[in-house]
Amino acid sequence: MKLKALLFMLVTALAAPAALAGTIAGIWKHSEEAGWIEIRVVDGVASGKHVRNEKHPELVGREILKDLAADKSEVGVWRGQVYSERLGEYKDAEVSLPEPDSLEMKVKVGFMSRTVSWVRVMP
Repeated sequence: MKLKALLFMLVTALAAPAALAGTIAGIWKHSEEAGWIEIRVVDGVASGKHVRNEKHPELVGREILKDLAADKSEVGVWRGQVYSERLGEYKDAEVSLPEPDSLEMKVKVGFMSRTVSWVRVMP
């Protein structure tokens, strides 16, 4: 009986980090700017909007991410669209979770790309 309990605890401990790595939902703070976004997942599709921005309060409530879906070929990677303030339109984006509390958003425009880092504030 003790062996079953030990085996259950071991499997649970090994599975927990993998489960956290795929959790994109939560509130995220831009690593260098004053912006915060909240990402929600409904029926496997994620979207995100500004929930706080001290520098640009007019952005609060604006949808920044849409149509994000988990990439079935890569664990911890989501693909969808991100709104570019500079261009005034949505662009294809790749969102990855290199660590449970770290999010990277990569956007390509032509041959140029930019990666923005975010830190989890709340799950």
